[in-house]
Formats: sequence, structure tokens, C-alpha cells
Amino acid sequence: MTSLREQFTADLKTAMKAGEKGKVAAIRLIQAALKDKDIEARGAGKGEATADEILALLQKMIKQRQESIAIYEANGREELAAGERDEVAVISAYLPQQMEDAEIKAAIEEVIAETGAASVKDMGKVIGALRGAYAGRMDFAKVSPLVKQLLGG
Repeated sequence: MTSLREQFTADLKTAMKAGEKGKVAAIRLIQAALKDKDIEARGAGKGEATADEILALLQKMIKQRQESIAIYEANGREELAAGERDEVAVISAYLPQQMEDAEIKAAIEEVIAETGAASVKDMGKVIGALRGAYAGRMDFAKVSPLVKQLLGG
């Protein structure tokens, strides 16, 4: 299996040959963010970003663009929102398939049982285990309230 880094490079070449300017721009944004992440990691004494860190970076980029879309739509700038939506589509293609709501709930219940979490005080332990097992497949902004609810919060 090719790494995400190799996939970005291959897709960039393909998009350039096909003349897909929007896709080329989005992939270049991903590569620039990844280079920044690598520089940050080197400064901290680590090597290149891991696959999980790359997935987290992609999710962060999508979240930033979704926030921008909401702002653009609120201000009547539909053409800018459309550009952001195009970038979200390109970035999303590199993420693993997102889990359905029922799958997420079952995974949370399983982790709660495994960790022995009994109250909201154990929420950090549950979220940490979920991040380790399901990085890139869950939207943790939506998961946190559900964990809290299942722990009786």
C-alpha cells in the first residue's frame, strides 16, 4: 500500500496532466500543511509526521474549510463558499470512510466497557482510546457529546 505522501504526489501529477486546477491547488495546500507539520515535528525532535498525524491534519483542514463555508454563506459570498466546498471534496477523498452513527455509538459503548468507565470523570480515558482506535474515521466534535451522554453526563 502506498503512503499518503506518495498518494498526494501521484495525484498531483495526474491532476496537473489533466488540467484540473482546483484539484492541483487543493493538493498543494495539503502538501504545504504537511511540510509545516514536518518542520514542527523536527523542531520537537521527532521525525516526519505519522499516518495518524496526517489524518488529523486533513481533518483539521476540512474543519477550517467548513467554518469558512459557513462564514461565506452568511455574508452572501457563494462563489467563495463553492471554492471551499471543492477543497473539502478533494481533502475528504484522502480520509478513510467515515463511520455511521450506529457504528460510532457501538464503538463508544465497547470502549466504555473495555476501559471500565463509569462516570463523566472517565471521559478523557474513553476519548483517548477512541482516538487511538478510530483516528480519521470519527468526527470527535460529534463523539464527545455522545460519550458524555452515555456516561450519564
